[in-house]
Amino acid sequence: MEVTNTKISTSKEHLISSLFVNALRKNAAIAVWRKPNAPKIEIIIDDDQNGIEENLKDLDELPPGFMVQPFQTSGVHSPIYIKAGSYNAIHLDDNNRNEEQPDIISEFEHTDTKTLTTEIRNFISNTPSKANTYSTSKEAFLGTVEKAIAAIKSGDLYKVVPAKIKCIDLPDNFDLASVFLSLCEAYPNAFINCFYSEKTGLYIGASPETLIRTKGDEFFTMALAGTQKAKGENPLKNAAWTQKEIEEQALVSRYIVDCFKKIRLREYKEIGPKTTIAGGLLHLKSEFLVDMKATNFPQLGSVMLELLHPTSAICGMPKNQALNFLQSEESFDRAYFSGFIGPVNMDEETTLYVNLRCAKLANKKTWLYAGAGITEDSVPEKEWEETELKCNIIGQFIKTVK
Repeated sequence: MEVTNTKISTSKEHLISSLFVNALRKNAAIAVWRKPNAPKIEIIIDDDQNGIEENLKDLDELPPGFMVQPFQTSGVHSPIYIKAGSYNAIHLDDNNRNEEQPDIISEFEHTDTKTLTTEIRNFISNTPSKANTYSTSKEAFLGTVEKAIAAIKSGDLYKVVPAKIKCIDLPDNFDLASVFLSLCEAYPNAFINCFYSEKTGLYIGASPETLIRTKGDEFFTMALAGTQKAKGENPLKNAAWTQKEIEEQALVSRYIVDCFKKIRLREYKEIGPKTTIAGGLLHLKSEFLVDMKATNFPQLGSVMLELLHPTSAICGMPKNQALNFLQSEESFDRAYFSGFIGPVNMDEETTLYVNLRCAKLANKKTWLYAGAGITEDSVPEKEWEETELKCNIIGQFIKTVK
């Protein structure tokens, strides 16, 4: 893996745009991300091929790269692994960068940023989409929620998480790099990401939820559920959770504990639940930590990944019944929304995030995705409002272009 840290007078917008144009011209897969509260943006390009399509279950055996997993694998949407053929780090702190410039950037040093931005926008506009061309109607979503509540009351389900899709026009002056940097600034606690391969298409997002993390001997996962808008000067202290939201989060935590029980893992540390903020929304979060060395479970990351996905936070409980409900009631293919994404074996760490608060860009359109956790006490109208808030986390930056 060729590693470069970038420091030149060129703007961050120009650097990101140059690397994207380079990848798109070669039809190479590319992934761009900034981890929560990290000081740098990381970019990899798969120089050899357009992502690996194969069984990606054994994390430890994979070369450094970026994983993209759909909600459900199908003939249309399959797992993609973007290898780190080349790596660049763009430091957000201008005073904390070295002096080296990648050869890729040299190709574009005399090309102005606007020209690069236009080329990316034209590429997006001319890329056909496999996604639906329509938004989920409010009437349809409310009807699905009502059916979900009825199924829960009848005892068929404990919880289910129906989603919706919202289609908006891509602005004529859309600037991918500027939107990415704006997300980094607005949502410091989120995993800001953008990736492209011929198979997946182009996605951008700001996920609040870690699915798994392994670093050294430590394994980490979280239970995230319950949603309300952050209000006031100190929203964490102002938060008041209903019994419905508390129970929803408890179900997600219980799901993780049940996964531990399946593999007879009893030694773990649970922290929470506590209120956390992400993208202007508040959630309830519990954290789970395991010492893989002390428990003699070095493959825990791969094992738990297979057990956890799709989690009850984006699917429901019991898992199989919830999946059956969603497949019969949702009118669109979730594709890579509510799958998982993230860097693998980069700097001896793997962190995979649930692909939430994301958008797909193609054919002069933006498809925004959002889901809502339904329990017996859910109110359909409020669940619709929650999905609108979630769509707006990314949508407001797509619509508002500087």
